[in-house]
Amino acid sequence: MKSREHKVITYNPREGIYMVRSPIRVSSTGNNFYTLRLNNKSCSCGKWQTYTLPCSYVLAVCRENGLRTDTYVLEIYSRQMYRRTYQVKFHPILSENFWRDVPFNLTFYPPNMKKERGRKQGKRLQGEMDYRNPDSPPRCGRCRMPGHNKKNYNNPGPSNV
Repeated sequence: MKSREHKVITYNPREGIYMVRSPIRVSSTGNNFYTLRLNNKSCSCGKWQTYTLPCSYVLAVCRENGLRTDTYVLEIYSRQMYRRTYQVKFHPILSENFWRDVPFNLTFYPPNMKKERGRKQGKRLQGEMDYRNPDSPPRCGRCRMPGHNKKNYNNPGPSNV
């Protein structure tokens, strides 16, 4: 259905290069141009390469030029391969009483689902250190002088009055 709305612009049909324009939508999206290379099985939208199935732009080109779409689908997605997958008879699995013993121990441990509560504790510095000299005493964060910190800052200057 989506491929019927696309507009196909022929570039080079001999080399299989086409440009396809998506329709303008009510939500003001669309009107995008995509370059399609049939011989390389690639489209600039990337869906054909990613999903290995033809995108709606390939279907629009096939419809416009009377090409068969199944020639651009990988063989593993064909009807014949689908039928071959299910032509083999499947036998039900016997109960555990008929299983052979294995020479190793199968032990499964459940994952740790316990959630740790609270906030993780960080490492807190006691005052600021002089990073150029790690042996120096901690300094005040306000005046950068050693021997006190911001809490017990006691400067009689005019800014503290």
